[in-house]
Amino acid sequence: MQLDEQASHHAVRVLRLTAGAALEVFNGSGLRWPATLLEARANGAAVQLADPIDAGTESPMALHLAQCLPGGDKMDWVVEKAVELGVRSIQPLQARRSVLRLDGPRAAKRLGHWQRIAIAACMQCGRDRVPEIHPVIDLDRWLQTPAQQGGPDPDAPRWLLSPDGGERVRVGATPERLWLLVGPEGGLTDDETAGALAAGWERLQLGPRVLRTETAGLAALAAVQTRFGDFSGLR
Repeated sequence: MQLDEQASHHAVRVLRLTAGAALEVFNGSGLRWPATLLEARANGAAVQLADPIDAGTESPMALHLAQCLPGGDKMDWVVEKAVELGVRSIQPLQARRSVLRLDGPRAAKRLGHWQRIAIAACMQCGRDRVPEIHPVIDLDRWLQTPAQQGGPDPDAPRWLLSPDGGERVRVGATPERLWLLVGPEGGLTDDETAGALAAGWERLQLGPRVLRTETAGLAALAAVQTRFGDFSGLR
């Protein structure tokens, strides 16, 4: 079997593997195979596969992160670390106060970039399933999009991270799936917040300090994984 260019580069240039080395490969959909590197070429390495194994690296919860676009390349960081923390999908959102504005070809190019970051993060952290990175969409439109068409699941807990606080979120049994919504720099407008609350989202305050947009979602993912997910060593 021949690896694609990204996987070949990772094996040969990053991990510095040579012919005969043992490694593991995955298909991005949940399967993993032990393998032996036959040809160490950075643009087209070849491997021999053994029988598939179940590595069990996925979180028992389906965590979904809806992140309003931050400025610069901060979204790269959010995607990489959210993948490491076990997120199932990421929805980039265009809010009214988003510093970064994307549409058309620029949005498609950036989406491909984030998808490559997600694959690389899976390689680094040992995940077998690549989270889905959805195309950029306006926040107001996404809040009204049915779940069957890529919108948030109305039957799952949906938490809007807010420095302004709100009622304590109460959760009974461990949820099977959960949504987190993070605003941009400057936060959501009053109208956007009202729209989210009207759509059934609950405010969630992480603590007494105001976190940056690229920090808040990751902190919430870690907290949720500790409380309900697979960070069992911290319980």
